[in-house]
Amino acid sequence: MRNPSIYMDYAATTPVDERVIEKMQACLGYEGNFGNAASTSHLFGWQAAEAVEDARAQVASLLNADVREVVFTSGATESNNLALFGVARFRAKKMQKHHIITSSIEHKAVLDCCTQLEHEGFRVTYLRPNALGLISAESVANAVESDTALVSIMHANNETGVINDVAAIGAICREQNIIFHVDAAQSIGKVAIDLRTMNIDLLSISAHKFYGPKGIGALFVSRQPKVEIEPLIYGGGHERGMRSGTLSTHQIVGLGSACALVASHEYKMHLKHLAKLRDYLWRGIKDLPGVLRNGCEQSVLAGHLNVCFRGVDGETLLMSLRKLAISSGSACNSASMKPSYVLTQMGLSNEDADSSIRFSLGKYSTEEEVESAIEHITTVYSRLKDSQ
Repeated sequence: MRNPSIYMDYAATTPVDERVIEKMQACLGYEGNFGNAASTSHLFGWQAAEAVEDARAQVASLLNADVREVVFTSGATESNNLALFGVARFRAKKMQKHHIITSSIEHKAVLDCCTQLEHEGFRVTYLRPNALGLISAESVANAVESDTALVSIMHANNETGVINDVAAIGAICREQNIIFHVDAAQSIGKVAIDLRTMNIDLLSISAHKFYGPKGIGALFVSRQPKVEIEPLIYGGGHERGMRSGTLSTHQIVGLGSACALVASHEYKMHLKHLAKLRDYLWRGIKDLPGVLRNGCEQSVLAGHLNVCFRGVDGETLLMSLRKLAISSGSACNSASMKPSYVLTQMGLSNEDADSSIRFSLGKYSTEEEVESAIEHITTVYSRLKDSQ
């Protein structure tokens, strides 16, 4: 039975596609492909290894990468940790480079890594976005120093959905022999990524953001030019020594299957429909008094809409919109009562940031749901405004 509330928090996580579930189930029971991919002495292991490599090829195909450049992880958080710690520590030891450039609106999985690296003696430059939430290539170029080892800029922001021109940033980094890492957790499956043309050296993805399972992701590690990193996890030398641990065949197959679906014509049509639904939602609420849209409208993910309901307490509004499954920002910060650091870094006041809500739509969203949401938002917001 489907939940009666309307799910509009796809940026936090997505349900697993039924076709992906079917592929995963075939890897679990005794009659299925349950073997250890590292067990090379018998058929069960060979079959598991083949399934893993088929999935690796599906991930590589979506990103236009070499299969040997795909390292499986537990998700984008681990991928970000492996990228930042792995490169920073390696380059500090081998090249005496101790400077890192990132932005002040990255996901906590990047920002917390940078904080730890500062404790280890690294210097970190935090670039602020402009009022639209964009990080410019020019700001990156201006921040480069002689010992800059790494630049880490997200492809699309998890709260606003604003898309950065990572190809332009990558070109600057490539010219100066600086490793460029991109957190693509939000953009994967929503924006075309071609790692052969975008000058990206490291890229993090997570399956549960595009209808795959939780607990699995990947890190793209370029072979040309070659990126060398120190591992975080030791014990067996799996994934070419970069990430040890028994491979979770069913989750890896789920990731690969989700990537294959994203590459289909069906999915491309879905993204166009998604943008129409997002715009329909915005048209339905934009004329309410005190309503403002946060972020760049021209460079934004199809399903993202971040809205400020000025003059109304965000937590009160969130709790009052009981028919909607929505959030006030990143799911990783949902327990915090502080205003969104992403929005305040864009120049919003604490009050406006606190009054902002993120709506994120997905492949199971319908026009009827959007119509119902518009009606619900209008009724609740108007009531709250009148009560003040």
